[in-house]
Amino acid sequence: MADLKAQFEKAQADVKTLTKRPGNEDMLALYALFKQGSQGDVTGSRPGMLDMVGRAKYDAWAKFKGTGKDAALKQYIEKVAALLKSHK
Repeated sequence: MADLKAQFEKAQADVKTLTKRPGNEDMLALYALFKQGSQGDVTGSRPGMLDMVGRAKYDAWAKFKGTGKDAALKQYIEKVAALLKSHK
């Protein structure tokens, strides 16, 4: 577990070194995997239609409902590695 946490923290730092900003889909995936890995399943009610950003974030996070925290952390690490490979 400690190794996974260290890899996750490294991935968080690595994502900040990207030379160009990932697309919206990748950004939402990173957000959702981060939240799922750190907090678990999405809570609260879905934001209203006027809060399009909040709604998109909520929906992205909700797609990972039921995914274990460790699995979400691993997917986040893999996603960052793929972005680093394609954006450098």
